[in-house]
Amino acid sequence: MNFADEPAPGLPLPILPGHVSTGRLERVLRAGVFAVTAELDPPDSADPEEVLRRARIFDGYVDAINSTDGSGANCHMSSIAVCALLTRAGYAPIMQISCRDRNRIAIQGEILGAAAMGVANILCLTGDDVGAGDHPQAKPVFDLDCMSLLAIAKGLRDEQRFESGRKIATPPRVFFGAAANPFGDPIAWRAQRTAKKVSAGADFLQTQYCYDVPMLRQYMRQLEDLGVLEKSFMLVGVGPLKSAKGAEWIRRKVPGVHIPDAVIKRLAGAQDQAREGRQICIDIVNEVREIKGVAGVHVMAYRQEETVAEIIQSSGVLGGRIPWHPTRDRAAATQPEAIP
Repeated sequence: MNFADEPAPGLPLPILPGHVSTGRLERVLRAGVFAVTAELDPPDSADPEEVLRRARIFDGYVDAINSTDGSGANCHMSSIAVCALLTRAGYAPIMQISCRDRNRIAIQGEILGAAAMGVANILCLTGDDVGAGDHPQAKPVFDLDCMSLLAIAKGLRDEQRFESGRKIATPPRVFFGAAANPFGDPIAWRAQRTAKKVSAGADFLQTQYCYDVPMLRQYMRQLEDLGVLEKSFMLVGVGPLKSAKGAEWIRRKVPGVHIPDAVIKRLAGAQDQAREGRQICIDIVNEVREIKGVAGVHVMAYRQEETVAEIIQSSGVLGGRIPWHPTRDRAAATQPEAIP
């Protein structure tokens, strides 16, 4: 077996009995290694080099790269196409699937196709309403929501059948995830909703942006009381803020994002607000990594992708390890065993 995508020198992570996928993200998480993922926004282009150029920003710093699926109900290159390009280059993508644009026939076919291309991680999302995006005249589908999608996806993998009951010759070996929001209203029901997603089949969770660590701690304690922490891996969403004005806009306009007054005051008082925004993100990474049940961070730096390396390096969250890097590991990644 090839261990070129090991998380640290001398610490190979093979695929073990009980692993549901062939991907290195699952291996990292199940080994108890603190994971780092990041988000790649698909381009408004048909040029594959634009995808690869954006991915190279994360080389050596992240364990997997999310490819968004029409986030905000805006049109971009498709998530499955981005993932095809990423897997071909040796990256470990997390493909996002939104229920907004497809029915259950298309979604099940897309899961099988993605797995056939080497996609080992899929994030199941309900999706934003079309009214929020650049094609408000589009017809929404919403045949499924994230809960029913997770249940169907789990059936494809674990029961080797379509939702119709028809058997599948080779099931998809995929690590399925879901989004979680500890900060949205109604706050009292956030942990219960997350627990339902885990019961439906979420192997891992990625949260909305976290700027209020005490609120996250309370949420994680509630998940512990519900018995969720040992059933799924939690990756906390973090990201740099550019300015106090921008932070004010985000907390007014972006659903589910809670930014405390203290964070905005700290930004407003800084001579270099963008630098302070990066430092706030670094501070949050170091705080959340100490919270019981937090298995990693998901860095979302929209239009600031070049800051991800600085944030990860300055936080020291990798502990000296270097995640898969194409320059170092490309030859090994061409071996079938290493395709994540």
